[in-house]
Amino acid sequence: MKICILGLDCCAPDVVFRDERLTNIRRLMDAGTWGRLESVIPPITVPAWMCMTTSQDPGSLGVYGFRNRTDHSYSGLGIASSASIKTPAIWDHIAREGKKSIIVGVPPGYPPRRINGISVGCFLTPDTTKDVYTNPPEVGKEINALVGEYPVDVKGFRTDDKEWLKKEIFEMSEKQWKVVKWLLKEKEWDFFHFVDIGQDRVHHGFWDSFDKQHIFYKPGNPYENVIPDYYAWVDKQIGEVLELLDSETVLLIVSDHGAQRLDGGFVVNEWLVKEGLLVLDEYPKEVTPFGKLKVNWAKTKVWSEGGYYARVFFNVQGREPQGVIPQSEYESFQNEMKKKFEALTDDKGKPLNSLVFKPKELYKSVKNVAPDLIVHFGGLYWRSIGGVGYGRVHVQENDTGPDACNHAQYGMFLLAAPNLPLRGEYTGAKLLDVAPTLLDLAGYDIPEVMQGRSLVAGMEKKPPEGFGSGEDAVKNRLEGLGYI
Repeated sequence: MKICILGLDCCAPDVVFRDERLTNIRRLMDAGTWGRLESVIPPITVPAWMCMTTSQDPGSLGVYGFRNRTDHSYSGLGIASSASIKTPAIWDHIAREGKKSIIVGVPPGYPPRRINGISVGCFLTPDTTKDVYTNPPEVGKEINALVGEYPVDVKGFRTDDKEWLKKEIFEMSEKQWKVVKWLLKEKEWDFFHFVDIGQDRVHHGFWDSFDKQHIFYKPGNPYENVIPDYYAWVDKQIGEVLELLDSETVLLIVSDHGAQRLDGGFVVNEWLVKEGLLVLDEYPKEVTPFGKLKVNWAKTKVWSEGGYYARVFFNVQGREPQGVIPQSEYESFQNEMKKKFEALTDDKGKPLNSLVFKPKELYKSVKNVAPDLIVHFGGLYWRSIGGVGYGRVHVQENDTGPDACNHAQYGMFLLAAPNLPLRGEYTGAKLLDVAPTLLDLAGYDIPEVMQGRSLVAGMEKKPPEGFGSGEDAVKNRLEGLGYI
């Protein structure tokens, strides 16, 4: 049985499951099972999509975000690439049985992966006009002939020019979905996985125009409907994809994480300076990124990186070049810092209710150089700001450009298959459950290394009682969905 995944990066369950205009989504909900999907910690595009396809947590992959420490020096972070993922994904497992796959835009997807089939690079691809972004390379030439220059992202999507941004997102999406439908129809595949990054970009650009709880929301603003309109556009594309799938296809619509309003930014290194934990030779006269600060490492105990969440690092003796924290005191210091972060307050003096995690308690294993603590400020309603020079620890502006939302811990899933024994809303699904569930439904063995569980484990793979009996009933339902 074939497997088709339509990934909607950052898709919010409260939006997609409540919009009655999304007729194709509603029809699939009626025919399958759906619900909130708990992401990994941190709920970040990289590594979340690969956590899903490998059924491994970030620690086991050794990838904790887009940027990761490559060693215990102070020289900065390396950018994740497709080569950062060493663990086999779904497409690798089924290739052992001679099955072919097509993966489009699955991050991190640059350089394009060499798989048994076709891979098309993700938004990390520098320039599709200069760099080889597909494997095999000739597929890129076919794509260019089909749509012209192939966009993997909206470059400069953090902008105040909302009209331009809206236009660019929809134009990118139109080309990407055209390529997806062409690949589905014209190329051979047993496993297909596409990730629509447009969903993420439209949230980061327009959530403050859409969410009435957002501090910057203004009723009647001209961009209030951009997000719902994008969902409607994607729903139309899903309907057209359904027409290309045969009756022996497991279909999953899924997001790697959700979206939620952004209330502000916590300037983490500014706070560490005030606490005497990060010592500078010279306090900057203007806002300065952490990498350009003059840090006195011989006196510094803690530093952090900004982003959707905070990666907190300790300066440990015998580990870092100028470590000051004795290894014998590591655990007690870690506990002390955890309490300090948990006790933080917001700009009004109310508890920030930040979530603080120890990687060794969070992950099955911890590979490469993990943060010493992972912090979700305000449960991700606050962003981590890494620069210093603000003169305060609570800000509204973002250090990387305008951003209307943060990631949410729960994304969504919608699963439909001719042999699916589940119907209706499902609670308790986790991102790592996706790969074993898909393999189970499609008739493959589930590798023992996978950390998740099949949602249909031990169930007879057939529609539940009341769904209809006999081949005609199933055929009629599939026809109604556009499968056949």
